[in-house]
Amino acid sequence: MEKLDLARQYRHYFTAKPEPALVTIEAAQFLSITGKGDPSGASFKKHIEALYSTAYRLKFACKARNKDFVVSKLEGLWWFDESRFNVQTAAEASQKVPRSEWEYRLLIRLPGFITKKDVQESQAAVLLKKQLIDVQFLELFHMEEGLCVQLLHRGPFATEPESLEKITAFMNVQNLTRNGVHHEIYLSDFNKTAPENLKTILREPVQ
Repeated sequence: MEKLDLARQYRHYFTAKPEPALVTIEAAQFLSITGKGDPSGASFKKHIEALYSTAYRLKFACKARNKDFVVSKLEGLWWFDESRFNVQTAAEASQKVPRSEWEYRLLIRLPGFITKKDVQESQAAVLLKKQLIDVQFLELFHMEEGLCVQLLHRGPFATEPESLEKITAFMNVQNLTRNGVHHEIYLSDFNKTAPENLKTILREPVQ
């Protein structure tokens, strides 16, 4: 049985170059959970645990139906209440908005054959087996970003403003404006990888 690997099938989605570039991102579906607060806090970690536990339960259920797939990389959409903070760019926001005020949507991309019923069955199985309360807040989420500017950020999250400034400069030259929320794809496991070795795709929808 051939295992579906979305990172190979949609290589353009999961790869980026160190310098800003325009890309067009297709519609896709994700296992998702939303929250707010510092990503170093307990709630964020519980959300990741619920997300991965359910994603792997989905994988094993599909494998039993001869539709095995590789669980994709963790992703995150990030935003804040712009009416409360006077910031103009993503780089400025990452430095001036307190981490406690950021809202997020964590994502794991799923194959197109996964249904809402599949997700609900896996949620129920994980809740029963592991008693992870946050599993009940997961959902099947659809998104189509369209035109975006992205780059590959190498290094700790603390130095992301430098990369975001490159994206802003590129947008200014190309006369582009924001058209969505900040998107990150975590190519490295930040719980196991040294900060200086982290690889993160930074993506900004534009128009």
